[in-house]
Amino acid sequence: MLNPQLNKNGELQHLLSIEGLPKSIINHILDTASSFVGISDREVKKVPLMRGKSVFNLFFENSTRTRTTFEIASKRLSADVINLNIQASSASKGESLLDTIDNLSAMHADMFVVRHAQSGAPYLIARHLIDKKQSHVHVVNAGDGRHAHPTQGLLDMYTIRHYKKDFTNLTVAIVGDILHSRVARSDIHALTTLGVPEVRAIGPHTLLPGGLEQMGVRVFTNMDEGLKGVDVIIMLRLQNERMRGALLPSAQEYFKSYGLTPERLALAKPDAIVMHPGPMNRGVEIDSAVADGAQAVILPQVTFGIAVRMAVMSILAGTQG
Repeated sequence: MLNPQLNKNGELQHLLSIEGLPKSIINHILDTASSFVGISDREVKKVPLMRGKSVFNLFFENSTRTRTTFEIASKRLSADVINLNIQASSASKGESLLDTIDNLSAMHADMFVVRHAQSGAPYLIARHLIDKKQSHVHVVNAGDGRHAHPTQGLLDMYTIRHYKKDFTNLTVAIVGDILHSRVARSDIHALTTLGVPEVRAIGPHTLLPGGLEQMGVRVFTNMDEGLKGVDVIIMLRLQNERMRGALLPSAQEYFKSYGLTPERLALAKPDAIVMHPGPMNRGVEIDSAVADGAQAVILPQVTFGIAVRMAVMSILAGTQG
């Protein structure tokens, strides 16, 4: 099977990465998410689409925000949610990842939401379930290593579509620590698939991975140049926990060159929106005046994230192999 995310009918079986997802499936997820958002942007409906289903949150890496939004999304779908403290359980006793999956599958799990420090861990689990002919069990990647964070990429696309309506005339800038960011990779794949004509990556040489141009991205090391005339700015935090060696002189120096200030925001289009996957480092990559300003859509992103994760889980729950 070439793409373990899709079943033989081309339907979504697991959500592992935005890379390789057809545009039609991305749009289906965004449209489904839209149906869950109430009249107010801050309201997400409760629906019984996953009543009787069990969702296991397997977070081998800490993330309060992502785990909480998945938990809320599962409950809004009326699913049973089981949060496992992996660090204090089977993994620390030497049980392998796939043994853990087999045991939880025997407890009638319908879905695994997996966050793991190792790139590829959710793929390993999905392949294992396919090999075991357990097509009724689905895997959602909630972030793996430096590789992918597909639901964050999808909620970013939902946010852009909500405020900008159409992708085909936008210039989008992704700013900061792109080298260590799985969000940046997911966003780039989604933006190019959805037809955004210009995607820009802005950051210091030390935080820009090779191969961005081959992905269709324009690279800028000068923040002011990169921000000129953009419609959307996606700020990324410095992932100090993933950095090896001194990639930056200091947080203050970084802010001086790459922090989003009101003056720099003024270089973008007047109606440009500012996004951030969180958690924010105020005074490092973003000025408080921008983070709390009229052009920031950072809190709506969080709300939309619940609806998008509901959409992904409800679509998967309706799919058989």
